[in-house]
Amino acid sequence: MLKSPKNKKVLRWSLITAGAILLIGAAVYFYYATLEHEDTASLKADYSVEALPFIKEFEKDYKAANKKYAEKIIAVKGIVTETEQPVDTTMNIKMTDTITGSYLIFAFQNKDMAKAKKLKQGNKVTIKGSFGDGIYSEIKEAYFINFQRSTVEK
Repeated sequence: MLKSPKNKKVLRWSLITAGAILLIGAAVYFYYATLEHEDTASLKADYSVEALPFIKEFEKDYKAANKKYAEKIIAVKGIVTETEQPVDTTMNIKMTDTITGSYLIFAFQNKDMAKAKKLKQGNKVTIKGSFGDGIYSEIKEAYFINFQRSTVEK
């Protein structure tokens, strides 16, 4: 079946094309797998907000708030209501609206873990992080707004 020169040529070009696609796919994967974000501590905040009014903004219209803050660096000033013990490579700090139960949750990576571990319930603090999203939980009947790559501001 593959004895004709035309079939061999088609097979050869098919293999070359498949190899090129595989190579390009591997290069794109490697790029995104090794992509590193800038250190949050060195970035200027796009917004500086107070925790409770920020939560209220999501309770009023979370779709508009998500759109406004998408992929922004935000410095949030508030009171720590809960610290979650470090698990693996992250630690979480929460700022909660005690009336509605809605909360902000900040995830800290290894390099910022020492600062996060020093925070205690009741501490007034400014935390800067990369906004993730705000979601309404029907189970908890509250909004939770998450941040990644957070750092404690001085």
